[in-house]
Parts: sequence; C-alpha cells; structure tokens
Amino acid sequence: MRNSIIASACLLSFIVLFNQCKSSLESQGSTQTTGTANKKGLKDYYRNYFSIGVAVTPRLRGEEAALVLQHFNSLTAENAMKMGPIHPQENRYFWNDADSIVDFAQRHGLKMRGHTLTWHTQTPGWLFKDSASNTNVSKEVLLKRLKDHITTVVNRYKGKVYAWDVVNEVIADDSATYFRKSPWYQITGEDFVAKAFEYAHEADPKAILFYNDYNTENPVKREKIYRMLKKMLDAKVPVHGVGLQGHWSVNNPTREELENSIKMFASLGLQVQITELDVSVYGGRQGGQIIQGQAQREAAVFTPEMEQKQLEKYKMIFEVFRKYKKEITGVTFWNISDRYSWLDGRGRKNFPLLFDQTLKPKKAYWEVVNF
Repeated sequence: MRNSIIASACLLSFIVLFNQCKSSLESQGSTQTTGTANKKGLKDYYRNYFSIGVAVTPRLRGEEAALVLQHFNSLTAENAMKMGPIHPQENRYFWNDADSIVDFAQRHGLKMRGHTLTWHTQTPGWLFKDSASNTNVSKEVLLKRLKDHITTVVNRYKGKVYAWDVVNEVIADDSATYFRKSPWYQITGEDFVAKAFEYAHEADPKAILFYNDYNTENPVKREKIYRMLKKMLDAKVPVHGVGLQGHWSVNNPTREELENSIKMFASLGLQVQITELDVSVYGGRQGGQIIQGQAQREAAVFTPEMEQKQLEKYKMIFEVFRKYKKEITGVTFWNISDRYSWLDGRGRKNFPLLFDQTLKPKKAYWEVVNF
C-alpha cells in the first residue's frame, strides 16, 4: 500500500513537472516567434514591389546601423560622394567617407546607389577656374575635368555601385527659364549633361544611370525635364532612369500630380525611382524650400495634428507607389529617423521620416506597411 502511494505521488510529480516544462517551452517558442515577427522591416513588406533604401552618413554604427539592416536593402551616401567632399582639390581625392559606406553595404549585402556625379551645389570652386588667371576655364577644359572626375569615381566603385545619380537638378524652377544658369551651363551650355552620362556609361557600362531632380510633380518643371530627357534619348544618350527626389510635405503633392509624373517619365521607357523621400510636417512645395530662413523661436513639438496629416500623406504616397510597382524600381528615404534630418538645418526641427527620435516606428510607419 505504501509503495502504491509513493508511486502515485511520483507519477503526479512527473506530470506536474512535464506540464511546467511544456508550458515553458511553448512560452519560449511564442517569444521567439514574436521576436522574429518584430524583426520584419520595410524591405520585407515591399520585397515584391521595389527596393527600400536610405541615405546615410559615414558614422553608421550602433542602434542606427541595426535599424538600417532591419528595414533597408539599399544605401545612398547623403554627402560623401558629392564632388566637393570627394574631390576637394584637382589632384586630391578624399575616399575615406565614401569607402566606409560602400564597405558597410558590401559587408551586409546591401545595394549601393551613387549620389551624385554632377551638381551645381557642393561643387569645388577649382573646377571652373584657371589656377593661373582665376578666370573661367574653357568649355574643353571643363568637360575634360568632368570626364576625369566621373571616370575616377565610377571606376573606383565599379561593381559595387549599381546605379548613379549622374546629373542632379539642372532644370530651373521658374517657368521662364529652361536650364539652371549654373557655372556648368554658363561655360558649356547644355552639352555637359549628355557628356556626363556618356562618361559614366563608358566607365561602367553595367551601371544604371539616372537624372535626378525635385519639384518633378510641378507641371511646368515636369514638362521641361521630360523634354530634356526625350531629347537625350532620341540622341541615344545612355540615360536609364529618372529620380523623383520626393522632398514633399503634408500638403503636397496631390495624388493626381504624383501619378501624372510617374506615368509621364515611365512613358519614355525609363526606370522611375523615388530617390530622397521625406514628408515635412510644415506646408510647402519642396523640402529644401519649405522652411528656409525661418528661425527657431521655440522648442519644436511633433503635434497630433502634424502626426495625422503626415500619416495621411505617407499613406497616399505609398498607395501610389504600390499601384505603379511595374514602373518604380526603388524608394530611398533621405535620412534614417527624426533624430537627424537635413531639414533640421533649414530653420527649425522637422519630423519628416517614419522613425522618431528614439528610432521607434511612428504611426505613419504602420500605415505604410499595412496593406
């Protein structure tokens, strides 16, 4: 009798212990499953649509690096590959910053976009000047310098950079002017644009070459960009895509404006990429012009009204992107989170991205991935 009681007690203890272990294992499994689900990022939601990229600085490490690896599968150097930073003097290149970003992309299997080979801003003054007389160089000299620069930079990253913004922002904003009256245009006329694409294609025939600009939803500017691109394509200039920068705000662009731009440029047979996406919480037409010259008078606050308007704009934008997934091959955000944005330097704190200052997803993020 005593042995029977002991056996029953042992069996009961075994059953209790077994159930505790089973419960613990199920709990661990549930935690692991939840953890895996939480690691799903933007790039995973849009795997069957287009690549999701982000512009970064060379100081990519720690929690920001982890966020990038979770959510993005393409990188763009925010400034490190622009002509001024990478080629400050005629006979000197500074590779460290650009190299570190490219190396990060290579180590982690990320695509790399090059930005930008030709631009009127962040261009070193030596490029346009004769060192002896300090007068403008001739057209031939400037084009030779342009070719040397593009050939050197593109060759260095050949096989590592899959696409280049070859020419950036050459079309004027005002309706009365066609090309921006930059030193490039003043010395070479329109020719530097086509030549830049030819030089880049010669250096890396496999790279996808983009023209990149803002205000591409403005009908007047859009038509001028279209005209320039069509002329180059008719002349067999190797242009493969157009970058719509996407420095937008809570009140622009409209759905109709955005769709019209995508359809118009895609009709040329060009890839369309959104190359510098952010949505300012302040109204305006283009990110770089929204808050310029406005001083910060009080601590910036991301208000519920801002949050709601931004959420609605991001929701609409990505609805359009998904609708035109056959035309759009990439979407790149311009900076990682609200912790730092290039718009902050324009007068007051902005909150233009999908991740807040603590690197957590904002409500707009969930609207972007909820489809």
